[in-house]
Amino acid sequence: MKLKEMTFVAVFAAVMGALGVVPPIMLSVTPVPITLQTLGVLLTGGVLGARLGAMSQIIFLLLVAAGMPLLSGGRGGPSVFVGPSVGYLISWPITAFCIGYLLSRFQNLKLKYVLMINLTVGILLIYLIGIPAQAFMLDIPVLEAAKLSLVYIPGDVLKAILASILVYRLRKHPFFSRSLATSYSNNLTKNI
Repeated sequence: MKLKEMTFVAVFAAVMGALGVVPPIMLSVTPVPITLQTLGVLLTGGVLGARLGAMSQIIFLLLVAAGMPLLSGGRGGPSVFVGPSVGYLISWPITAFCIGYLLSRFQNLKLKYVLMINLTVGILLIYLIGIPAQAFMLDIPVLEAAKLSLVYIPGDVLKAILASILVYRLRKHPFFSRSLATSYSNNLTKNI
């Protein structure tokens, strides 16, 4: 791994921590708070690509597991991995990888493609992993956990729109396009 790639991985792990500074919105219907860190997951996968995006999320979660209070509301430590939001946390590296992988397949990246992937793969994948884990941890049926999670959809759609605009613009920026062009091409050749 090159120094530039390590820097990008560290920067986006720090972005996740910075998004955790924004206080969570606690709801009375579910113990899983609304946070801005989903936005960071979508950004990481879209900007860094599959391999580096997933790596950044894994490093972030390792820091959280080590006890750093980087999750929204100052949460951290091993206890967050046995709570109702564990599935959402586990989904972050997987989601970043899938978003980065799919976006790397487009030769001519357009905003509508980024938005489509963020809404379908990004948000849906987080829900597909997070909801069953939440149901298991709360000892409720999966369907009930899915109903509880409906409250997240409007905010997640807004985060996906914002992330899509930022990813599209950042990937068009000369700094990122030059710096990460080799990473994207390396990812493509490794996946073939």
